[in-house]
Amino acid sequence: MIYTSLKEIQNLLLSGELSTEQLVISYLERIETTKHLNAFIEVYDDEALNKARELDHKMKHSPDTLGKLFGCVISIKDMIVYKNHKVSAGSKILDGFISQFSGTALEAVIREDAIIIGRTNCDEFGMGSANTNSYFGPVANGADHKRVSGGSSGGAAVSVQTDSCLIAFGTDTGGSVRQPASLCGVIGFKPTYGLVSRHGLVAYASSFDQLGLMGRNVEDIDVVMTVISELDAYDATMFQTGLYDDQVIDDFNLTTIKVAYLEEAINNESLDKQIKDAFYGYLSHLTDQGVSVDKIQFPLLEYVVPVYYILTTAEASSNLSRYDGVRYGYRPEKVTTLEDLYVNTRTNGFGQEVKKRIMLGSFVLSEAYFDTYFTKAQQIRQMIKEQIHKIFEKFDFIILPTTPKVAWQVAEKPTNPMEIYLSDIYTVLSNLAGIPAVSVPLGNNIDGMPFGIQILSNVKDDKKLLHFIKHLKLA
Repeated sequence: MIYTSLKEIQNLLLSGELSTEQLVISYLERIETTKHLNAFIEVYDDEALNKARELDHKMKHSPDTLGKLFGCVISIKDMIVYKNHKVSAGSKILDGFISQFSGTALEAVIREDAIIIGRTNCDEFGMGSANTNSYFGPVANGADHKRVSGGSSGGAAVSVQTDSCLIAFGTDTGGSVRQPASLCGVIGFKPTYGLVSRHGLVAYASSFDQLGLMGRNVEDIDVVMTVISELDAYDATMFQTGLYDDQVIDDFNLTTIKVAYLEEAINNESLDKQIKDAFYGYLSHLTDQGVSVDKIQFPLLEYVVPVYYILTTAEASSNLSRYDGVRYGYRPEKVTTLEDLYVNTRTNGFGQEVKKRIMLGSFVLSEAYFDTYFTKAQQIRQMIKEQIHKIFEKFDFIILPTTPKVAWQVAEKPTNPMEIYLSDIYTVLSNLAGIPAVSVPLGNNIDGMPFGIQILSNVKDDKKLLHFIKHLKLA
């Protein structure tokens, strides 16, 4: 049986038609039958079953003590630490590392009786758009195993796509939740930066990274957000007010909603015609329901990808300097000097894409090029933020395609890195501005491959954004 919502699962559990143990077994069976897709690095089968039996006992003897998320089976991306469990960020360099604590958001859902079923495959340190850069091999798309799943949270997206869990935890640095969600036909939500604690996320680019959620319906994402958006003294970037439960939604009337779409985004030559046609069809759907839709210009769109890669590689070169073979993770044998230890650990422990980005980051931070690249990129990022917030003074939402095309063949990996990087052209905008964004399924192309549409809202308008999607019955 396919379980489509947490509400459905909880009703079945409370009525006695289903036990939590049976629920977990059904998910484990689907993980087994889809293991050829390589979505999971590790499955916590025994732990999940033991937790399920504990919940069944609680349901029988003290149902009033059940947490808000009982019956919610969650997968976690291999960049989110879980106490006494391995985490590797898809990299050889963290081989054998076991975390001594759990991420704040993960602790929050466990307190509310969610069940963690396993850790999912990802691009190494979140660096990639196809989930082909993992030390554990690529993740295939459940719609066509010869195609990519999207990255970097490809394993998370496939775990939802194949009904191997109800909710997946991913991380989103420049679209790493929304892009694979689009390519796999599920919902991917990135909250406002600072609304959910980053404590326990393996860092790639700290001013961009954000925990994100994937699921099949917006109601489940809404419930999980009420749990994970909480104050955390371990994360200095957290908002102190305006967290998810504090956000107030005015009476919702579609005829008062104003939506903007960016002319430069739709006229971009990289946008697939079938996606473009479906996008315009969706705009017509909005106007038919009384929503005001206007075309606006955003000339800075051409700068979002270069600014994103300059800043994220700079931050990555700093964040990843800690992996040196001294304290934890992989360490090569037969090294004779400290320099040999550093060089051989990082040469053999990091993959090609990570090394490329570390080198680029070190270059843009170098004394000779710091002002030319890094400082200039920071200035443009600020301009992008200011222009985005000016748009939200007039409009409630911005609508964009999520990806310029559907999932490509694994065997057809582009040889030009810029072609891969440009697959993030529509998603990096929300990370640069720190605003929430969600990708929802829009349809399938002629080959049956899914693609999504992306909706962005202003800072701390996360609940309004999800409510809008719910109101339109988009997901």
